[in-house]
Amino acid sequence: MAGKILKLLDSLMTFGVTLVLLLFGVYAAYALWDNNQVYAAADNVQADLLKIKPVVSEDSEEGGASFEELLAINEDVCAWITLDNTAIDYPILQGENILSYINTDVYGNFALAGSIFLDPANTTDFQDAYCLIYGHHMENHKMFGDLDLYEDEDFFNENTTGTLILPDRSYNLEIFAVLLVASSEDAIFDPSRWATDIEGLLQFLEENAMYLHEDTITALRSDTNAQVLALSTCSSEFTDARTVVLARMVPY
Repeated sequence: MAGKILKLLDSLMTFGVTLVLLLFGVYAAYALWDNNQVYAAADNVQADLLKIKPVVSEDSEEGGASFEELLAINEDVCAWITLDNTAIDYPILQGENILSYINTDVYGNFALAGSIFLDPANTTDFQDAYCLIYGHHMENHKMFGDLDLYEDEDFFNENTTGTLILPDRSYNLEIFAVLLVASSEDAIFDPSRWATDIEGLLQFLEENAMYLHEDTITALRSDTNAQVLALSTCSSEFTDARTVVLARMVPY
């Protein structure tokens, strides 16, 4: 009798282990499928939007570009950001608050990838001396995942260009600094501190940047209309870490 009970218990244990392993397998398969869906959705949205990316015309007054199609999709679109030799090539939106586009795409649909968005403390027309935009960190070159590339010194030194296109004007971007900071760092994440004067920001960068182009810092200090654009994304370097890439905004 005792032998039969032991066999029954052994069978039940084997069944239980098999069931647990099967459930883990199903969950892993679902997680992989779900992750692929997130990246596929981000790919599809970007591919659709690239078809209507504004083009700066040499003949256009003040370097402006057509935003009609983008604004017809979402009136919160305020600019388009491109960083050369990366996959960063997206519209920028500005919502009512910092959470508006965390998990919402340009079409207004829920999306874990969210959107690239301007800090609500900034003016929507990028008139501030310091403007801050955010994007999720994603693998496979999605959203702001490619900001990691600038943490490599060779890439940082060899890739310093980009473009910011607005409905009424455009800017060439001169990338000059990259740093890792905590999400609580006011010198980066409180745009109102540098809305009119960026000298304190430049000093902070000189003291804390991983890599820095001193010639651009000098140019910013000599420019009475100097403007800096910061791009921020999550980092796994430490708790609440953020990778931030900064660029000088030079009128087109």
